[in-house]
Amino acid sequence: MFKVYFNFLFKILLALVITCSLSGCIYWVRAYKTYLQMSKFDQHFYTETTDKFTLHFKDPILLSEDFVSLSNLYPTENNLSNEGRCWKYFFRKIDANKQFVKPEINFYSELNFNKEGKIIDWSFSPLFLKIAPPQFLDASLRSIGGAEIDTEKRQLKANNQTLEKIITALPKKADVISHLGEPLHINDEGELEVYIYKFLLDTPHIDEGYEDNALNEIKISFDKKSQELVKMSGNFAGLKVSIDYRTFSNAPQKDS
Repeated sequence: MFKVYFNFLFKILLALVITCSLSGCIYWVRAYKTYLQMSKFDQHFYTETTDKFTLHFKDPILLSEDFVSLSNLYPTENNLSNEGRCWKYFFRKIDANKQFVKPEINFYSELNFNKEGKIIDWSFSPLFLKIAPPQFLDASLRSIGGAEIDTEKRQLKANNQTLEKIITALPKKADVISHLGEPLHINDEGELEVYIYKFLLDTPHIDEGYEDNALNEIKISFDKKSQELVKMSGNFAGLKVSIDYRTFSNAPQKDS
């Protein structure tokens, strides 16, 4: 199951549906139009994997100001680019005292906007792909088209029934830990071991009352028997994501 709770980008996508009583907010209209594009994914988007994973917007609608308006957070870097502007949100791993660990462990999310201020692509850095493999990110994004909207819980439950299963093997715990380092806590949940990490968004400004959005708790679940990564959930600058990779995986199970 893949759920995206409506904060940050997908908060933008769902905002018009959930808060339809609001008026005078043009970005709600842009948000809803983008959400509708997701049901015709290949017509409006495509993905690319190099050392990072990128979602490209063929017919961009959302503006840079929309992200700030609804996340109340600002990027670590805001630079000019050939296309327009490039924003980077850096998330740095912290210890139990909320201090950055040394040597530093970080990942980033990169948003590129054209000269009109419209988003044209959104990338995730290599470290992020260790906990969200690109094949599963692609499948998860595609499953948003026609997703069920739960207005009471304020979440979007994506439709994954029509997607082809992914043969790619799930990452092993040893490989994930070699990149993320030791967690703050390990919870025992029956057949699963849940590793808990915390990352802090490096941002020059946080609007008052939104300080919690900068703190990102990531829970990574491993199957005790196979040692495979089977689930990831986290809060990335207000974007709350939960992905159960077993829903998409058709890879043969291997003993550890």
